[in-house]
Amino acid sequence: MKKIFSHVAVNVVLLALVLCVSAVGTYGGVLAAFRTDYAPVYGGSDDGVCFLINVYWGTEYIDGFLEIFQKYGVYSTFFVGGVWAAENPDVLKKICDSGQEIGNHGFYHKMHGSLSYRQNAEEILTCSKLIFEICGVFPTLFAPPSGDFCQDTLKAAHDNGFTTVMWSRDTIDWRDRDSSLVLKRATQGTQKGEFILMHPTAHTLAVLEEIVQYYLKKDMRPVTVGEMLERI
Repeated sequence: MKKIFSHVAVNVVLLALVLCVSAVGTYGGVLAAFRTDYAPVYGGSDDGVCFLINVYWGTEYIDGFLEIFQKYGVYSTFFVGGVWAAENPDVLKKICDSGQEIGNHGFYHKMHGSLSYRQNAEEILTCSKLIFEICGVFPTLFAPPSGDFCQDTLKAAHDNGFTTVMWSRDTIDWRDRDSSLVLKRATQGTQKGEFILMHPTAHTLAVLEEIVQYYLKKDMRPVTVGEMLERI
């Protein structure tokens, strides 16, 4: 499938989606009334672990990630950025169709800690609305880019039915292109319920199967964030 959006078209899509941010209920998002607080979550209490895969650039290693997850019957949560989704709808649909969970990583990958309440809401809602338009899934899990957030971020997310998700372990694979370091950070000293952050990079893919095997041997099966949170 050819890309359906160009860089210029992204701005057009954004404008159209912003105009209807108030209609979030139409997409079946989790109602804020069912949340009692809006603190971010950093992990769970289940016996498994969660892989948080933030996607805002590139597509070349995603197939490899999906193949490994399918091979072992495990699941993760892909937090995708809005601009990336707009430019790669076919890849987003492939992730979704594979059974992996789709999360929200903001539309323009902004530093949410410096945004107003309204700006936070627009960034978050516009991303999920676009994802819904592409693959019929409206994510209600939000991972702020760079882990940057403020009280307005948390409240805007909560008020619109989103759970803000952080991590307990960071592979820092976007910076350190060293597979041995990625493997060490993804496994060493980890406990049940951990949220482990990674990105679809070549050096992460090189050790991903070993990471999955490690957790399966430890009886800590990788599951989606949504599944983990349901068990808290």
